[in-house]
Amino acid sequence: MAAVKDIVTLVLDKDHKTTVTVHLHGATVLAWKAQGKELLFVSDRAVYDNKKAIRGGIPLVFPNFGPWALGPQHGFARISRWKLEQKPEKDDSGAMTAVFTLTDNKDTRKMWDHKFKLTYTLHLTEKTFKTTLKVDNTGAETFTFTTLLHTYFRTDDITKATVSGLKGLEYEDKVRGDGKFTEDRELVTVAEEVDRTYASTPNSHIITGVIGGGKVHMEKTNLPDTVVWNPWVDKAKAMGDFGDDEYPSMLCVEAGHVATPLSLGAGQSFTGSQTLTLMDE
Repeated sequence: MAAVKDIVTLVLDKDHKTTVTVHLHGATVLAWKAQGKELLFVSDRAVYDNKKAIRGGIPLVFPNFGPWALGPQHGFARISRWKLEQKPEKDDSGAMTAVFTLTDNKDTRKMWDHKFKLTYTLHLTEKTFKTTLKVDNTGAETFTFTTLLHTYFRTDDITKATVSGLKGLEYEDKVRGDGKFTEDRELVTVAEEVDRTYASTPNSHIITGVIGGGKVHMEKTNLPDTVVWNPWVDKAKAMGDFGDDEYPSMLCVEAGHVATPLSLGAGQSFTGSQTLTLMDE
């Protein structure tokens, strides 16, 4: 289990029915509970050693999505120690907010020799959880990057979960290999290993089959791509930090800017966000 000193919790209500839990390692969101229902998946075998990426929740991908010649897969943001810049507090609207930051240091510069600041802002209301990532180029040279919010949703049964808003879109399929394909389904379902990157997706998706029969509306801003992932049987067995029988209980629907890298000049910034809303059943 995670050490108490590593955990930050946003509590919206006195009954603790609406909360968000964050680990300072990677500023990884470990839990989002809305109306008493835990909506995010974290593996029972997740490792909390402040070294390895935490398997589940919402890991942050930066500055690279996927395998990376300069460093670890999906970059260093999810395995770096973040600073709690603003402790959880209520804003004027009654929402609970918190802010986390990560700046370049000797470890990041060994892999990626650029100056930057990441600011991660969380905003929690009764049914809505918004995560906003701002990237600032604080150096004198232009850099390019990709970024993504790697959200793991809890499901009752992965085969009954669906994702809307992808029909007619082109995607890369890492399971099938090289080449691009076109999605022909109105609702994307999962009945085998899935690892797809859909480019230029709509700003809105509805994910059904979330734990307890729930639906979650995902709204994206400046994150034009969507990744859908489930490891299925063989990949699940191959991962040491993931249970062999956990794959039916999760679905990753990931908002990102990954199909085309972003470029930031000196002093420039980028902001992307996702808003997750628990829909009425």
